[in-house]
Amino acid sequence: MTPSCILFVWTILVALVVVVAEASVPSYIKYTAVTGFFLQDDPSTDPATFDFTTTNFGLINRTYDTDRDYDPEHEKTQWQRFQHQVFELNRGSGRRVQYKVLYLGRHGEGYHNVAESHYGTHDWDLDGNGTIVWADAHLTANGIKQAQNVNAFWKKEIAIEKIPVPERYYTSPLSRCLATANITFTGLELPDRHPFVPKVKEKLRETMGVHTCDHRSSKTYIHRNYPSYKFELGFTENDKLWIPDLRESDSAQTARSKELLDNIFSRDRSKFISFTSHSGEIAAILRVINHPVFGLVTGAAIPVLVKAKAIYANPPSINVEAPHGAPVCTPNPTAAARM
Repeated sequence: MTPSCILFVWTILVALVVVVAEASVPSYIKYTAVTGFFLQDDPSTDPATFDFTTTNFGLINRTYDTDRDYDPEHEKTQWQRFQHQVFELNRGSGRRVQYKVLYLGRHGEGYHNVAESHYGTHDWDLDGNGTIVWADAHLTANGIKQAQNVNAFWKKEIAIEKIPVPERYYTSPLSRCLATANITFTGLELPDRHPFVPKVKEKLRETMGVHTCDHRSSKTYIHRNYPSYKFELGFTENDKLWIPDLRESDSAQTARSKELLDNIFSRDRSKFISFTSHSGEIAAILRVINHPVFGLVTGAAIPVLVKAKAIYANPPSINVEAPHGAPVCTPNPTAAARM
């Protein structure tokens, strides 16, 4: 055996020893929002007045340390240079660190949003008002329009700004998100290697329990209406997570949102990923990555750059609060409202 062959075999053996050793040590993933790239990273940005469609998704117009070699003639767009910056961050990060950009999109306006505004937060949690049903709420006409506007925005960003499109798509199983994702991404000029074929993820759903709008439809219903969508392994026919008289606590939602990220970051090598979800769930994801609080109106979306680092140690202990009961409603708020 030649010296070069011996060296190659020795290198492989050392790598295997390291992998086996690390596999036997407790570990967890630590997430950090990498700030300084988007307006929404800055605590001084007001979510109430922020408009992602007029600010290039909030991407700050700035230079990067990778511009000199990548774009010496200053011909690339801001998004092209940012995409290269993310590529270089991953190239130099080592085996234990990875960077991903998450496009976090909230669903368009649903009938439950209109009902909550009309009846009040404590009294709106019914199956409907006799005319409109908001259990697993569907999009209103305005919600459909919001998603169409985002679709038009993506078309402009792709054509003009050369924005990197998502390499993978994930969506909540609730109807308003399934529809929003479909309207938002259908008809875009996407590369063949990254088609719009979303995967439905249970843990990407809204805060669970009590509110009927958060009680999902059956797997059969979802497949019948969205036959191209894929389901994660173990997705059940009926909703086994929604409990009518117990509401998931914030800390419990944060914990399952970390489980969601752990699952995706451990298995998905994509660097640009789309999530179509809900206000409460997006807030929980932002808590997991230690991003400043940033509420999204219906139909809004923000990208965030996330650093994930594998830590080989016992994970920190967390206090997960128990679910809480349903609020007390007035006897029949819809009847009072119709009067």
